[in-house]
Amino acid sequence: MLTALEVCTTVIVGLMVGVEFAVAFVVNPILNALPDDSALLGRAHGGRMLGALMPVWYVASLALTAAWATTAWGEPGTKLVVTAATLLLLSVIMSVALLVPINNRGKTWTPENRPDDWKEQATRWDRYHYARVGVIIAAFTLLAAALA
Repeated sequence: MLTALEVCTTVIVGLMVGVEFAVAFVVNPILNALPDDSALLGRAHGGRMLGALMPVWYVASLALTAAWATTAWGEPGTKLVVTAATLLLLSVIMSVALLVPINNRGKTWTPENRPDDWKEQATRWDRYHYARVGVIIAAFTLLAAALA
């Protein structure tokens, strides 16, 4: 049972890391290179789509990691899992405190209602997102090390 939880948790967190890495280093740079209002419209759509999915994914990843840590308490590698859970908790806090407020504004923007500083807000979101991606990569790495 524990092995299934370990593998499932590692895969789910790994897939989340992959999506968030792709947003940071593939999707947003592509959107930012598009002409006119395409970047704004693409980011707004992405904010609506991923803004609905990612909170569930983050909380599920944290819950699974916490369940792994609890179930494996005292086993070798548990400290790595606990540290990973702490990092995933940090990523949730970062999301709620820093990224979600910008995303909630940005997902409603259109060329007609965008604020004058929309690009600065998008750049701020990107900076916070890079930091969050670093945190979740570290968590995933710890889970993979604990699994090994």
